Amino acid sequence: MKYRMFLPITLILIGSVKVLAAQKQPNIVLILCDDLGYGDLCSYNAVGYKTPNIDRLAAEGMRFTNFYAAQAVCSASRASLLTGCYSNRVGFSGALAPDSKIGINPEEETMAEILKSRGYATAAVGKWHLGRQTQFLPLQNGFDEYFGIPYSNDMWPIGFDGKPVDEKNRKYNYPPLPLLEGNSVFKTINNLAEQGEITTLYTERAVNFIHKNRKIPFFLYLAHSMPHVPISVSFKFKGKSKQGLYGDVMMEIDWSVGQVVEALKKEGLEKSTLIIFTSDNGPWLSFGNHAGSAGGLREGKGTSFEGGQRVPCIMKWPNIIPSGTICNELSCTIDLLPTFAGITGAKMPDKLIDGLNILGLLKNEPNANPRDHLLFYYNENSLEAVRKGNWKLVLPHTGRSYVGQIPGNNGKQGGQVKITTGLELYDLRRDPGEQYNVIGQNPEVVKELQVLVDSARIDLGDDITNCPGKNRRVPGRVN
Repeated sequence: MKYRMFLPITLILIGSVKVLAAQKQPNIVLILCDDLGYGDLCSYNAVGYKTPNIDRLAAEGMRFTNFYAAQAVCSASRASLLTGCYSNRVGFSGALAPDSKIGINPEEETMAEILKSRGYATAAVGKWHLGRQTQFLPLQNGFDEYFGIPYSNDMWPIGFDGKPVDEKNRKYNYPPLPLLEGNSVFKTINNLAEQGEITTLYTERAVNFIHKNRKIPFFLYLAHSMPHVPISVSFKFKGKSKQGLYGDVMMEIDWSVGQVVEALKKEGLEKSTLIIFTSDNGPWLSFGNHAGSAGGLREGKGTSFEGGQRVPCIMKWPNIIPSGTICNELSCTIDLLPTFAGITGAKMPDKLIDGLNILGLLKNEPNANPRDHLLFYYNENSLEAVRKGNWKLVLPHTGRSYVGQIPGNNGKQGGQVKITTGLELYDLRRDPGEQYNVIGQNPEVVKELQVLVDSARIDLGDDITNCPGKNRRVPGRVN
């Protein structure tokens, strides 16, 4: 009789332990590359080098095929990522210069701040680019620790070829590139050889943060400076790939991912950690062999065509994300903040955001499709396209193009031209390269997407049509 009583109680206790374990706050590691293209990982058909650690994430997790950066340029994209908003909603555009007097508004709630409300330790390692002034830096915006550069690695008085610029160059008056620890300068990066060590330095700090916070939930935002030009690599990987320096850089980024995963394994945290690997925008194609690949998509960085914003994304979370799965549904970097909130039970930001919880996609739930459409903004507030399902309506606008232009070589920038588009419609299922305008055959689709365009212009505005928008906010400004 005692035995019969003991067995159910034991099962109940075991079940309770499992429930508690399932409810444990997961660690979150978000790895963001700079200017990494859709075709730059071997799991996305890259050639000439190997990315085994990143490929293993895909094999053990989920690979996204329709994942987008929110805008095709650095600062705007990062503002969107961290706030869950289209960048123009929070007053961001372009890439902030070192002397910019604006930055992220302290009234915006970052993903670090919402996770801190749930007891998370938070660290930003790598490129920031949301304002150089102290009030805009990570420690003032939800992060407990920061180690990295405050803006892009090309914003220094040195050319893409590694040589000092002359006084005619706009970068002549840029300061030396600072590597910050917290709010202070840790060291100055003076040349390309020193830039070659930056991936290792970031990785060491990231690994140390994991070990230090192994007993509490943590959020690690590791934002690599590479493979943004000027590219450079440490002695460990120099000359190791068949594709030259760019391939070497990709192999070192892959090594860094492996070091992070190994640290999680050593601490017994791999199964309780959500790892996300993605990019801030597409490749800067005019740099030729020092730039990445858009994987057959049209155009690259700085454009609202697919190559500018569709980026690789891989997520791994054991026991939640089924191994070896592919997600073909529409999703975006702005969806990460609300997803983190949903996973951890954190309160959503008080202000209106644009992101959606995509946890259903991560779980590979049947018919999960939280994101109905996506807006493509560029410049300060120009609505250039909208996607719904497989249809993408490109709106009349003027922008850059790399098509037909000879790219540069070995750090030299090649050509790009301005083009003006008309009203164009593309079926991305059949034509991901956006080569065939099928607007004449699909008037009903155009009409449906135009409703979304009109709604967006009322909400966020549109400089092209002189619509101010009702719900735009302003960035932070220097005190």
